[in-house]
Amino acid sequence: MTLSSSIQLSQKLEAAGAAYIHVSSGGLHIEQKIEVYPEYQVPFSQEIKKALNIPVIAVGLINEAQQAERILQARQADAVGIARGILYDPRWPWHAAAELNQTIAIAPQYFRFQPRGATHLFKAYPNKIE
Repeated sequence: MTLSSSIQLSQKLEAAGAAYIHVSSGGLHIEQKIEVYPEYQVPFSQEIKKALNIPVIAVGLINEAQQAERILQARQADAVGIARGILYDPRWPWHAAAELNQTIAIAPQYFRFQPRGATHLFKAYPNKIE
């Protein structure tokens, strides 16, 4: 597949009712030769995003909070996939929120895990979805 064919497929998926597009160049076959470096797949998500009206998710060695935030602020994607980061550190979102000085909504049972150095980090998750 090429970027052009990926854009065409994404547009067809959007027209068929897809909720979002998760952009990856694969890497599933041993004979694929993909140069891997931080954010190596973000340019694909950026180009696909330009052609769509539904959210686009970027991946590709997005491991740091500031890096993910920069991608979102630059509107290269609407969300970032951090699967390997989560496998390595299941509390990656908590650490990212602390680093970015943000507050996150969590279930009340997790309040006892709030880090002492980041007492602003958690707020109660709403009891109902609005």
